[in-house]
Amino acid sequence: MQIGLVGSGNMARAMARGWGEPVLCTAARPERARALAADLGGEAVASNAELARRADVVVLAHKPAQLAAVAAEVAPHARLIASVLGGTALAELRAAYPGARVHRFMPSTPVAVRAGVVAHAAGPDDDPGVLALFARLGTLVTVRDDQIDAAAGLMGCAPAYWALLVEAQVDAGVRAGIPAEQAGAMVVQTMAGSAALLQADGPDTLAMRRAVASPGGSTARGLAALERAGVRAAFSDAMDAVLGR
Repeated sequence: MQIGLVGSGNMARAMARGWGEPVLCTAARPERARALAADLGGEAVASNAELARRADVVVLAHKPAQLAAVAAEVAPHARLIASVLGGTALAELRAAYPGARVHRFMPSTPVAVRAGVVAHAAGPDDDPGVLALFARLGTLVTVRDDQIDAAAGLMGCAPAYWALLVEAQVDAGVRAGIPAEQAGAMVVQTMAGSAALLQADGPDTLAMRRAVASPGGSTARGLAALERAGVRAAFSDAMDAVLGR
């Protein structure tokens, strides 16, 4: 299946890395498309219309505000559309592309190493080949269209949240006397191992906490400090901010 990427930014690059096959690509700044094609394989084509004529599936990875302008070029030629545009509902996509089968996805950047999550909005046009294509990038989770924005708040934004948490833990380790490079290696590997353990066990977060935290011990004291600092409220506030509440 020949993939065509309209847009060559960070998410387009992550998906192209995850697919690991030559893609057609365009960008509002053509040098970005040329760079993506040179780095990851494929071809930067001259126009969105040419891309749509040549691609089996057109992946919309441009800015959401460009929906109408891009559709004017792509819609006459496209048969399969897969959108990763934030805040753009299936109804809007189907109105812009009335002659195509339209899909809506929301990936997270770890799809670059096939370890991400791809939220998929269930729709009447779903094509098995397109679903299989995005499932290659990681864990495909199907939700209602009106749940996609909340899903983005959980997993689309999460790599930045985890990076912030890693920074905070590394800083705490440095303050306690551990060199930053060693602290970073320990924190990142512990995060990866904890995620693997949660996947293997359920995930049962309460069981993991109980397995680590002895009554009155150092982990229990640390957890109490995090609760006092409002870690749960912070993530709740982050979700509200993502959803514009």
